[in-house]
Amino acid sequence: MKDKLFEAARAAAKIAHAPYSQYPVGAAILTPAGHIHSGCNIENVASPEGWCAETTAIAHMVMHGERDIAEVCVFAERAAKATPCGGCRQRLMEFGKASTPVHLCDADGIVETVTLGDLLPFAFDISESGED
Repeated sequence: MKDKLFEAARAAAKIAHAPYSQYPVGAAILTPAGHIHSGCNIENVASPEGWCAETTAIAHMVMHGERDIAEVCVFAERAAKATPCGGCRQRLMEFGKASTPVHLCDADGIVETVTLGDLLPFAFDISESGED
């Protein structure tokens, strides 16, 4: 399944709208049901009004009625190990867990797997917010 995640993230990066940074990124999310949802970064001249690949993938997941992330794969051809930005780390944590695997890739495939907890050790946790 990791290969399918990588391929989905790489395919998403190919259709990114990144005319300002020239840094296309793709992300793919695997849900517990076995579905893969991908997304790319979509920049906007009124920076920072664009959105990241992970945000787009999460939106696709939610629009398809799913709310849980089992694994994440992030791809940027020009990076040795593309990682989610800080905001996306928290967005991923909203639907994942500290133990959720995040696969970091280069142009050839997955080079390292870490967890969301590794990337965001002090994430906001709704269970501690007092929200009902």
